[in-house]
Amino acid sequence: MKKISSLIVLTVCCLLFNPSFAQLKMPQLSSAQTMTQEFGLGTITVKYSRPNVKGRNVFSDLAPFGEVWRTGANTITTIAFSEDITLEGKAVSAGEYALLTVPGKDSWTIILNKGTKQWGAYAYKEADDVLRFTVKPSKLSEKAETMTMTFSDVMPTSAKLNLMWADTKVSIGMLTEVDSKVMANIDEAMKGEKKPYMQSAIYYYENGKDLAKALAWMNAISPEEQKTPWYNYWKAKIQLKSGDKAGAKASAKTGIEIAKAMNIAEYIRLNSAVLAQASK
Repeated sequence: MKKISSLIVLTVCCLLFNPSFAQLKMPQLSSAQTMTQEFGLGTITVKYSRPNVKGRNVFSDLAPFGEVWRTGANTITTIAFSEDITLEGKAVSAGEYALLTVPGKDSWTIILNKGTKQWGAYAYKEADDVLRFTVKPSKLSEKAETMTMTFSDVMPTSAKLNLMWADTKVSIGMLTEVDSKVMANIDEAMKGEKKPYMQSAIYYYENGKDLAKALAWMNAISPEEQKTPWYNYWKAKIQLKSGDKAGAKASAKTGIEIAKAMNIAEYIRLNSAVLAQASK
């Protein structure tokens, strides 16, 4: 019997420590996910593993209130910013950070930490914290079996990073500054041989800049490029915002005619919408 028991132990050990066994491919209990979101002039990348509830009380069994949590499963969750950013009003430099949390019933502490290479939060050191702040959790109307992180409300300079698990949702507000960078980029690009007239004019239109300058750029576009429905659409919008309804009507009508000839339904619709506004 002892020989049999020893054989069983030896067999198990061989299986566990055999390199081929270690390389065996099988589904992970907590699947990994990498999310990359364009934001401002840069990107945000989140890497995490997604545990499931499996009928457990996650905020006592897996991520207890008041304790530092890896914000997921397996290796620690990381978040990387390619540009400087603001999280809930706190400035954060570009770089990669461990994203840890301290769940709570009424508030969650969000932590950015230098320790990006650890498994779990077992080697967490508060001395390596880069930033700490708190946010209020909310209740989900429909429970999330699998822990899920998403980006939402993504605007040119603002967005939210959301964490949802079980019946809880936590959102982190994010801001970035782009206007000064874009304006500098436009000024520099206009010194070059190939000038980004339309792209710059659209930015001026969308961001409340000098519309006379934007219109001058539109008029400087080559005659060949002006024979497109999108050119006339944006020119009409700039003219309308400038108060030139007659000019907007003329541009929109031209845009409709070109779009019909090119059989582009989208720009028939878009130019028609501007024409309707200009006709009021």
